[in-house]
Amino acid sequence: MAAAQGAGSSSAGPSGLPGSAPGHSNNSTAVAVWEWQDEFGRWRPYRGNVCSYIEQVFQASQQKGRRSGSGLVSSIPLGHADPVLAPYVIDIPSLTQFRQDTGTMRAVRRHLFPGDSAAGQGIVWEWQNDEGGWSPYEMNVCVFLEQARATNHQRVDLGPLGYNYEVDFVAQVQTNKTTRFRRSIQRRLDAPYPVTASPAPLHAGPACSCQQCWLNSGTGPITTRYRHSMINFPNSSTTHQVSGRTASVSSSSVGFVPYNKPALSGARSTSRLNAQSTWALPQAGATSTGLSASNGVSTPNLTVKMPKPSKVNQALAATPTEPEAVVKKYLEEVKGSPADEDCIICMEKLSSPSGYSDTCECSTIKPETVGRLTNCQHSFHMLCMLAMYSNGNKDGSLQCPSCKTIYGEKTGTQPKGKMEVSTFPQSLPGHKDCGTIQIVYHISRGIQGPEHPNPGMPYTARGFPRYCYLPDNEKGRKVLELLRVAWKRRLIFTVGTSSTTGESNTVVWNEIHHKTEMDTNLSGHGYPDPNYLDNVLAELAAQGVTEDCLRQ
Repeated sequence: MAAAQGAGSSSAGPSGLPGSAPGHSNNSTAVAVWEWQDEFGRWRPYRGNVCSYIEQVFQASQQKGRRSGSGLVSSIPLGHADPVLAPYVIDIPSLTQFRQDTGTMRAVRRHLFPGDSAAGQGIVWEWQNDEGGWSPYEMNVCVFLEQARATNHQRVDLGPLGYNYEVDFVAQVQTNKTTRFRRSIQRRLDAPYPVTASPAPLHAGPACSCQQCWLNSGTGPITTRYRHSMINFPNSSTTHQVSGRTASVSSSSVGFVPYNKPALSGARSTSRLNAQSTWALPQAGATSTGLSASNGVSTPNLTVKMPKPSKVNQALAATPTEPEAVVKKYLEEVKGSPADEDCIICMEKLSSPSGYSDTCECSTIKPETVGRLTNCQHSFHMLCMLAMYSNGNKDGSLQCPSCKTIYGEKTGTQPKGKMEVSTFPQSLPGHKDCGTIQIVYHISRGIQGPEHPNPGMPYTARGFPRYCYLPDNEKGRKVLELLRVAWKRRLIFTVGTSSTTGESNTVVWNEIHHKTEMDTNLSGHGYPDPNYLDNVLAELAAQGVTEDCLRQ
């Protein structure tokens, strides 16, 4: 079933519902909910314990700033709250979440709710996705629904909140006002969010243009992460619920729990990527059978083949992958006193020892040693960079946590599989002047390798083969060639947790979005979409896959 469309024409909430029109509460007790914005414009709350940590650091920084006159803390490493979140850092000035091992950026916001609201009571409202799992509504929708339930309303319209749905509390269903498609809903009790002091009367309903709403719901800059179309920009009036065909990123559907990545480990741990292995790449000499295109035209598939050994593995074999060697290759030691600034990895002053000195030991790098990346010139504790590198797949590349510059050739953890390409004459909506490129990805279930979240455990591969589409024009063919490079570098898929089903140890998309539908864009994964090719080129570039790769 196609996903929901945008907001309907209805602009009024249920009669008599508190909060259906903007208003403010005199209750000064508030809870702070920190949320991150996914690729469909939805705000997903971090879990309560993570929000508590973020809020604690944020408040301490504000108090310190008021006393000393200095600015706010520049970034908050989420690994301090939950080891699973070790790759993630929140940059406070830009209100952006940065994933250090992939360079992915997402907007974040801090939103205050009354202490007696759903957020303060730990009440979460959820809708059932196509796979049978449960996905939470945005927190402001949860608050709205809980208010309606508390005042004995049997049905509410979510139009004022940007959703094209009606919710029936008696039948416990959500109905799309355009298609009349229905989904089940549920109310669940979870841990409450952290209490904080509210500097102004709290907003009790949907966001308006008052100063309190503006200050407490900022989204930071719009980045290339808001893809597919203009309707998915932050603060859009359209919010989508995603079908099972979603090309999703690896994050949990409840709160913020990406794949079960281990905590930052010691530098002496064994390398997780065998430079001589070709087990995760298409095998040379692989045969391909013709696949029927969606329009009934059957054409030969062009299998992406790789000679043995591949250029990727040759590069890895020639590149030092031992953690200490990689860090010393790309960082030069800073002599003398370092700058009076924080290391954004551990949040300690550069003049102080690394905050990871108790979990990452190295005989050749001292905790107080500061290094500067050779190209972008950003400085960090060298032991922090060692810990960050050791926590990844140790492929011989580094990515600057500050500006995302990639040093070396970045590779991923994509399991073994096959990529097939074919063309057919049918045009995609919005590209009437050309035919269509069809990409088919084949990945089977298997056993996780040492670079995956749970080495030795099985992983599943749901929904394969996966069919994806590009226009067969100059830019589409350019994207195709770069996707070939990304496939060879194991960057298109990874093993993690599905954002739609919550299943862990399964193959998921990895930050490079694909169009998995031809003739509908209700879910954001079809055509027409005039921005898609430019957006996916930007995503590929963020992974270090650019036109320069095609000239090598």
